Amino acid sequence: MALITCDFFSDALGLNTSMNVILPQTTRRQIGMVGRADAGGPHPTLWLLHGLSDDHTIWSRRTAIERYVADRGIAVVMPAVHRSFYTDMASGLRYWTFISEELPAIARSFFPLSDKREDNFVAGLSMGGYGALKLALHHPERYAAAASLSGALDIVSLVQRATDDRIAEWAWTFGDDFSQIRGSENDLFHLASQLAASDRQRPRLWMSCGTADFLYQDNLRYHRHLQGLDLPHHYAEQPDASHTWDYWEQAIQDVLDWLPRLPRPAVTDAARQAQSTAG
Repeated sequence: MALITCDFFSDALGLNTSMNVILPQTTRRQIGMVGRADAGGPHPTLWLLHGLSDDHTIWSRRTAIERYVADRGIAVVMPAVHRSFYTDMASGLRYWTFISEELPAIARSFFPLSDKREDNFVAGLSMGGYGALKLALHHPERYAAAASLSGALDIVSLVQRATDDRIAEWAWTFGDDFSQIRGSENDLFHLASQLAASDRQRPRLWMSCGTADFLYQDNLRYHRHLQGLDLPHHYAEQPDASHTWDYWEQAIQDVLDWLPRLPRPAVTDAARQAQSTAG
């Protein structure tokens, strides 16, 4: 695998920003794993989104994501969006335009990434789980699957529960009139209802959350909303798990196993031979 830190200029944001990118590489002599990259075409891509307090480096710092994807032949793009909640902020920058339109075009201009729907997946944790479902529900023609890990899925409820020190930040993000969030393009409940009432393609959806997580009830409420809409989705709870990397470390591996068209990793005879030779 290649792990690349890419600093570039965003016209949508009007500033320099960063993304970390993992690119597949066919290897045989690495100790402990074998890399795989399909020859003759652009790579399937997982757009992997960070949470509120994190950045583009966090998935590589907190998990072994590079090792988890090595044998799957998939690229991973991890962008920085700061505390934007993946929105065109009311009093900030146009992060929704950046993440939904500009970033895919820029990343594909730099790296050999597939633009086919069946080759594109999006996942994230907490704020990134919200961003992942928002991308897939807005653009089901672009993403074959989306996964939310402990996602901040009920923005209306989250804003209503906000403490005084967060009110100003929510206003910078969504505007002063919080009543306008419900039924807007930032409301995942509304987006799911729109998709269910349309004849558009439906991406595969994954949701998981720990029962000790402060966002658990929001996730459960969204799961029941999708059930009521008859929108197929995978939903999983982890007893006593909270909003921690211990949970997300395992959950992202489960997501990778669930994604369509991606092989599960296996230690091959070539890997065993390489490990024996290297050791």
